[in-house]
Amino acid sequence: MKIAVLLTCFNRKEKTKRCLRLLENQKGLEGIDIHTYLTDDNSPDGTGKSVREEFPDITVGFGNGQLFWAGGMRNSWNLALLSGNEYDYYFLLNDDTYMFEDTLRKMISSNRKQFEKYNVPNITIGTTIDDSTKKITYGGYRLYSKLRLKHFLVNNPDQEEACDLGCANLMLVPASIVNVIGILGDNYIHGVADFDYTMKAKKAGFGVFVAPGILGTCTFDHGKNWKPQSSTLKDRIEYLYSPKGLAYKEFMFFIRQFFPVEVPFIFSKLWIKTLFPIVYDQFKGERQN
Repeated sequence: MKIAVLLTCFNRKEKTKRCLRLLENQKGLEGIDIHTYLTDDNSPDGTGKSVREEFPDITVGFGNGQLFWAGGMRNSWNLALLSGNEYDYYFLLNDDTYMFEDTLRKMISSNRKQFEKYNVPNITIGTTIDDSTKKITYGGYRLYSKLRLKHFLVNNPDQEEACDLGCANLMLVPASIVNVIGILGDNYIHGVADFDYTMKAKKAGFGVFVAPGILGTCTFDHGKNWKPQSSTLKDRIEYLYSPKGLAYKEFMFFIRQFFPVEVPFIFSKLWIKTLFPIVYDQFKGERQN
């Protein structure tokens, strides 16, 4: 069995290399051949060069500084597809996610179990926690309704849980699914691409499941996602369209694809965040009380 591990990175050399060391130390993978593909999106700290020196077997590609997460992951995925190797799985891994020594073995086992149970290829999502607080940070989410982007986290210590939206911090994708739906969509620059991918897989008739338990650590880095009233309107509009901000164009594309009845609501919500953040702050406060 062959697995292509896919990562992208930008300017956090030590974090990236720690992630790769933990990948090399995975246990219980007898008979499994792992090839790793990393895209360095022009890191000022020389991450890609440093990785090449410490991990000579890893294939390192380079971006121009404008790939961001989704673009970097697509580049790594394409490097794997063009390598001439035929892989059984593609394993998407964030470079700030630290796996336990049996993480990959458990994800492969979970994926096989669900295939044998349903006889349908499936994507496996791994759940991470914050190493300090022990709270869940990333994983899989189930929709309350197919019509709305309203969801809740699912995780069970003992068994798989079906989900609709999966984070690609830890995501195992069989080649049979890639052969049908391809790789991460070109319409996404940074975020949302992983949610789009799992929704696309579900729409094509494949399964998406969260593996049992906690499989790694990763600090949650998605804080308050709108600019305060004290910022200038120009700054807030730039943040609205920024790939690392509200990613307006990409997010609206995602909503139109999967939740068309939500378009007017999401459109209004994003612009209220931008034009009247104090109103949005008050609204959020009232909703949480």
